[in-house]
This record gives sequence, structure tokens and C-alpha cells, in this order.
Amino acid sequence: MTKVDPYLHAVLLLHGAGKDVSKDSLVSVLKAAGVEADEAKANVLAEAVKDANWDELLKAATTVAAAPAAAPAEGGEKKEEKKEEVSEEKKEEQAAEGLANLFG
Repeated sequence: MTKVDPYLHAVLLLHGAGKDVSKDSLVSVLKAAGVEADEAKANVLAEAVKDANWDELLKAATTVAAAPAAAPAEGGEKKEEKKEEVSEEKKEEQAAEGLANLFG
């Protein structure tokens, strides 16, 4: 079984409970779970997620997790994709995909 970072669990727990995701709240949740909390890591994570649009990220994560795998191209050859300028919306989608990958 893949181990998931307890700091991310704490973030999701706090968000789901409607609580502020701060360094202190993360440390409290982690200590309550019996984890030796690193305050510097908790502070960095709290700052990183403070402006996150959780509703959109979680919606995108469940959509990505539920999507079936793409069928391989005929003949097993990969088609080249054109590089596109990454828009702000695309960046959010990529962040959501990364978040979804953390939870398997």
C-alpha cells in the first residue's frame, strides 16, 4: 500500500471541517494523530495552499480519478502532440492532477 503524506491528510481534514489551514492547525492535527510534526514543513504547506480553490481542485481530482485510461493509438505508435501555451486554467488542472496522483 502506498503511504500518503500525513500533512496532506491534515490539510484535507481541516478543509473538510471548514477550519483554517494554518501552521498551528496543521501541527495540532498531526500531533493528535501521533505524528511528530515539523513546524517548518507545516508552515510551508499552509502558505502553499492558502489561496487554493479547493472545490475546483477536488472536483478535478475526482474527475481525473474516474476517467478511463486512453486506448493506445492504432499500431502502437504515439501521435505527436502540439505544444500549447499553458493557460492559467490548464495550470490549475495540472495541479489537480498532481493532487489526485498523491491519493492513488
